[in-house]
Amino acid sequence: MDKFDQKIIEALRRDARQSVSAIAQQINLSRPSVSERIKKLEQSGVIRGYQVLLSESTKAQVSAYLEIQHSSERCRDIINVFHQIPEVKTCHGITGEMDLLVYVETESMQRLHEIREELDTNRQLKKIKTHVVMSKWITNDNVG
Repeated sequence: MDKFDQKIIEALRRDARQSVSAIAQQINLSRPSVSERIKKLEQSGVIRGYQVLLSESTKAQVSAYLEIQHSSERCRDIINVFHQIPEVKTCHGITGEMDLLVYVETESMQRLHEIREELDTNRQLKKIKTHVVMSKWITNDNVG
């Protein structure tokens, strides 16, 4: 790899969608020469591919469990808060330090953040722990 190959890689890192002509103009080489160099870099494995990277806020569906501790006398009195959030799929009363286990599916990390901020403003909710689902290995739809 010489300095021209390095400049081509640098240009592709900045914008892999730019034309070969644009890269050629940037590094002062002919279009056919840049095209041939890119082809060789791909064939030799230096360039292994091109990809689209999405920001966290635009990734498809995010699932999370929310552990909730509240100050209400009964769980039943606080449940209406969760009925108002369409992304809530289940809400269970649980034993232990926390009172509720709420499962949500959102269209993005941004939406999960918005839900969490909304819940944080409710004074009856004393403590909220968010657990984002990273992998789903077993799903038995008839279990619940």
